[in-house]
Amino acid sequence: MTRFTAEDEVYLRRALALAVRGQGRVEPNPLVGCVIVRSGHVLGEGYHRRFGGPHAEVEALRRCRQTPRGATVYVTLEPCGHYGKTPPCTDALIAAGVTRVVAPREDPNPPVAGKGFAALRRAGLRVDVGLLADEAAKVNAPFFKLVREHRPWVILKWAQSLDGKIATRTGDSKWISDETCRAHAHRTRGRVDAILVGIGTVLRDDPLLTCRLARPRRVATRVVLDSNLRTPPRSQLVRTARKVPTWIFHARKAPARRAHALEKGGCRLYAVPSTRRGLSLPAILDALGEHQMTNVLVEGGGRLLGSFFDKGLADEFHIYIAPQLIGGAGAAGPLHGEGVRKVAAAPSLSPALSLTRLGNGYFARGSAR
Repeated sequence: MTRFTAEDEVYLRRALALAVRGQGRVEPNPLVGCVIVRSGHVLGEGYHRRFGGPHAEVEALRRCRQTPRGATVYVTLEPCGHYGKTPPCTDALIAAGVTRVVAPREDPNPPVAGKGFAALRRAGLRVDVGLLADEAAKVNAPFFKLVREHRPWVILKWAQSLDGKIATRTGDSKWISDETCRAHAHRTRGRVDAILVGIGTVLRDDPLLTCRLARPRRVATRVVLDSNLRTPPRSQLVRTARKVPTWIFHARKAPARRAHALEKGGCRLYAVPSTRRGLSLPAILDALGEHQMTNVLVEGGGRLLGSFFDKGLADEFHIYIAPQLIGGAGAAGPLHGEGVRKVAAAPSLSPALSLTRLGNGYFARGSAR
């Protein structure tokens, strides 16, 4: 068993911090950071900045202030050993003359898995794997899920009062969260591949579903679940569909004339199987995965959020909690589905749950995995 030093952990954590800088920019590739060290001195560091651009290892080599010969490379994922959009990182490391590579885990992507490490070892490099494996898995959880399950990482997001209401008994919900929380939510929109809502949200709010940041890192595809194609052709979504990708999933028996009107407006339509409770959510996630979408933010109402929850399809939860009490048996809750039958069956979000003071309220983030 490999024995890692405290120094190894320090530099690999530094590489993990670098990896996160690429969040929202390089999907569907993994987030990777790299630090090159010799005799306790950092020679160079880098991260994968954009899809199709130099990988973290090459970025770090380019930034070395001295020759990296004899150095140790700390990288957050197995270096690639094949030709993709860029040449193999293993070749660059071998040519640079580094002598050791420390990484948390193997890349699950079949073209890479194990092959990069094998190439380095054949060239005589020492390769140590396993340090901070769990932390590295969390950083790349969406990418790993896409590779293994061919589905995107699903984030359920809502704003609620302190007593767990997302709207009053009359349906009023503007605004439960304050401006600081809404700005925070828009930053998340700017890092995901898709924003998903149900037809109820479209008819009630006529949302735009875009990121109101000056420079969003990504332009998310807007996804609407609309069994009978009731999305109004004059809605904001349809009127802007030629500028922002807008996909509508519908039942196979939806009216053809409505489909024509929406396609004419620039929307892309996808027919999926229906169930007793609506469109097949697994089929929709499969379709998004086929298009290499790494993560999807679900912003629908309580029924849609509850459907994802009941079917065990949620991976992460973003909850904005306002210091308000709404009350009322008729006021909507965030997970308006069947729910669990017994408390013991309720999924736990700890120890990954975090609670942060944000604006006048709090932001809770937790993972179901």
